[in-house]
Amino acid sequence: QLQVLESGGGLVQPGGSLRLSCAASGFTLDYYDIGWFRQAPGKEREEVSCISSADGSTYYADSVKGRFTISRDNAKNTVWLQMNSLKPEDTAVYYCAAEQRIRGCAVSEFGSWGQGTQVTVSS
Repeated sequence: QLQVLESGGGLVQPGGSLRLSCAASGFTLDYYDIGWFRQAPGKEREEVSCISSADGSTYYADSVKGRFTISRDNAKNTVWLQMNSLKPEDTAVYYCAAEQRIRGCAVSEFGSWGQGTQVTVSS
């Protein structure tokens, strides 16, 4: 089984921080590219950040650049998304996804998805 599991979501005030984790089960994370995506109610799922298995290169959506950081720890088979300076518009269900040999960081490129973790940014 190839499975990823997100955790770390919750309720935070604007300007606060959360760290999401994506744990891999049934596969070795270092063989896979990992992406973080989010979907707000009534909106399309959008890319947030991706990290490559090949060279560790990263991608960030313009909306989160400078605020979010993606990292991976292959020894722990885990990818993290550190989210700082959170805004109400960051409120969404956040999904972790895994795929091999992606070209970019598009929703359509990923085949294995976690169940999602809710992030709510509100005062």
